[in-house]
Amino acid sequence: MKSIPQNLPPPGKHLCVIEKNQKPDVACPSGAVTAEIGRHIQFNASVLDSFDVKGFQAVHYDLLILCAAIEFADRRWKRPLSWRRDLLLIVPVIDLETWRSSEIIRSLKSVLRQLTCDNWDFVFVQAKNRSPIGERQGELHFAQAKSFAMGYSEGLDSRAVSALSGDKNEALCIRVANHRQRRRDGDSYFTQIPFKVKDYRSNESSFRSRGFQFAAVTAIAAHLSKVERIVVPESGQGALGPVLLPLHNIYADYRNHPTFFRMMERFINSVLGCKVRYEQPRLWSTKGQTLYAFLSLGGKSESDLTSARSCWQSRRIVNMSGSKKQCGLCAACLLRRLSLQSAGVRESADTYVVSDLSISDVNEALATIRQKADRDIMIEYGSVGTRHLQHLADMATVPDSSLRVHVSEISTAIGATHEETLKNLKALLEAHGQEWTAFLAAQGDHSFLKSWMDGGRYGRSE
Repeated sequence: MKSIPQNLPPPGKHLCVIEKNQKPDVACPSGAVTAEIGRHIQFNASVLDSFDVKGFQAVHYDLLILCAAIEFADRRWKRPLSWRRDLLLIVPVIDLETWRSSEIIRSLKSVLRQLTCDNWDFVFVQAKNRSPIGERQGELHFAQAKSFAMGYSEGLDSRAVSALSGDKNEALCIRVANHRQRRRDGDSYFTQIPFKVKDYRSNESSFRSRGFQFAAVTAIAAHLSKVERIVVPESGQGALGPVLLPLHNIYADYRNHPTFFRMMERFINSVLGCKVRYEQPRLWSTKGQTLYAFLSLGGKSESDLTSARSCWQSRRIVNMSGSKKQCGLCAACLLRRLSLQSAGVRESADTYVVSDLSISDVNEALATIRQKADRDIMIEYGSVGTRHLQHLADMATVPDSSLRVHVSEISTAIGATHEETLKNLKALLEAHGQEWTAFLAAQGDHSFLKSWMDGGRYGRSE
């Protein structure tokens, strides 16, 4: 058993994962928070069955438990103003010999540090129970061999890039959601993330470790399917924008950045003993360019895109008349709207809760939202998203020297020259700037969006 590290964080930031009907291991320090498998970490039996295919190993199940434990800890403890936390996780694993590897622990801590900015430490102890999956392993039956895997979320990028990356029968679509989504032709495996984490008190909403969870679950499915290529569908604004322009006093979001994927590859390759490669074919394309390329494929129509969902909100403001709309004003919705416009796609007027962006008075635009608290939240989301998209467009005109740090980081991760990376990054920013300018122009001179960019939040006169 690994000994407890010295100089631990103060009691209260220690998580001890325990097995069902088991007591905390002697490795668990006094005062540690416990998360019980079966109670706080719950597996969906039917979803687990979709992973129970030939080749499933104990280490795969261990990795799922680890993902759940990381989520629990990430959401359990609120971040300080300085953002960084010190976290220790004690996790039971079946394949203890594998998890004792110093290389695995080192690469695990590194990738999580890059993703979340937190200091993570791990103690792996021997699990007493067996894996609930792996005894009924069935053969994977695909009509056509899969050439690449993709974490699929039913968003615009997922739909477009899966088609752009190859024939639909070549794609292994792994559902990276906690709820069952609409099945696609040929789907029969890996239907959603097989676990849910509960009772962590919802103290922290940032949940930066989500990227680790999605990448790990996708890698497990790819490994079981003997697929080495994992296609990341995110286009340039979503992949690079959160690092180019992090929110004030908030650590940059590396969830879809090439640097994260190189570190994730090292971890996955060490723990699963296989070679996987996360590819980003649309890294230098705007979402609008990606959607336009999709529509240029034979047999594709605008309805293939307009039926996709981009809004992440699920609160009452988007649940109207028995159906769930998209809010129309969060950063994801704004990027969706400008991208579809750029691709020449028109949406129905009732797609969004906040449909008309040309109105000068934001309160009039949000009139369908009854509660003032809900309107205030929407204004906060909208103003932040609008300014982010504008500031990203402004970066197209900054001196090359201002991009040097970002170019160096990206070029190292993708194995390209500094000059090539700078050229591609500037082209991406210029294309985004043109699309954003056209989108604003379409809203007219009196749009409340323009007032937000001038410093106002609630209207042109405020």
